[in-house]
Amino acid sequence: MLDGFKNNVFTVVKDYVIITIGTLMYCFAWDAFFIPNGIASGGLTGASTVIEFATGIPVSYSYIVMNAVLLLLGFAVLGKGFGFKTIYVILLSTFFLGVLPRFDIIKAIPGNPLYISEKVLVPIIGGLIEALGISWVFRRGGSTGGTDIIALIINKFWPVSPGKVYLFLDTFIIASVLLVPGKTFQDMIYGMIAMVTFSVVLDYFILGAKSTVQVLVFSKEYAKIADYINHEMNRGVTVLKATGWYTKEDRQVLLILVRKAQVQELTKLIKGLDKQAFVSISPSSSVYGEGFEEMKTGLPENAKKIISKGTLNQ
Repeated sequence: MLDGFKNNVFTVVKDYVIITIGTLMYCFAWDAFFIPNGIASGGLTGASTVIEFATGIPVSYSYIVMNAVLLLLGFAVLGKGFGFKTIYVILLSTFFLGVLPRFDIIKAIPGNPLYISEKVLVPIIGGLIEALGISWVFRRGGSTGGTDIIALIINKFWPVSPGKVYLFLDTFIIASVLLVPGKTFQDMIYGMIAMVTFSVVLDYFILGAKSTVQVLVFSKEYAKIADYINHEMNRGVTVLKATGWYTKEDRQVLLILVRKAQVQELTKLIKGLDKQAFVSISPSSSVYGEGFEEMKTGLPENAKKIISKGTLNQ
């Protein structure tokens, strides 16, 4: 029991350490690259940045005020655990967004170490750092608030990636920079570049490890390969009966669904057992079921029961 308690404490501490580092990276991207260069990307932080450009009100002030309202939504839909971690991230983000701007040396402006002469690279680098930080926060069940909450709520019920949610929701926020006196279409484009970079990289960091491939294996050692996959890789295997049309011989073909990260292990095994094996690997955009992803329909439980009951009565 004591060991279990220690493990739980270690897990919680580890979660919050990673969330803290991710939040720092997220705020660093804004205070070092975006804001000093007049770039307003997406999210609630982007909206707060637009407000600062227009009124001079610091990002940290409007950020925490607007998050207070959206946080209630996170409590209601995503649970108390989510809400507590999000409160922590929001408070920590408010602190970092208020403190980091005081250190001029971190700003990517002329005369500083992080200065980039090609301004088009600024939103790309900032978007990459921001996405990495947010992915760490997401993986540990937290959120920076704002559109993060909306993205996680949608992803909970529908199979829509967080990056795509950001892409649509943030377009309006970025376009609003044109309402700020002195801002031009070019400023909006820089914001769009930052948003697209963030969305693509976020999807890669969050969904990359979950990418699934479909593998077809034609081998005389199919039984040994299937046993290894079942017992060592904890994946299911389907044996299909096939006929080679040239030889007119019957053979067995293995149909396997594995994570992309497991492909190297699988191909190494196949090569070791049968160097003459024929292997076909193709990406699978969506795989639902045990061991993979849960099918998300967007329907409430009572609607699912009604549909199921109606189907059974037919």
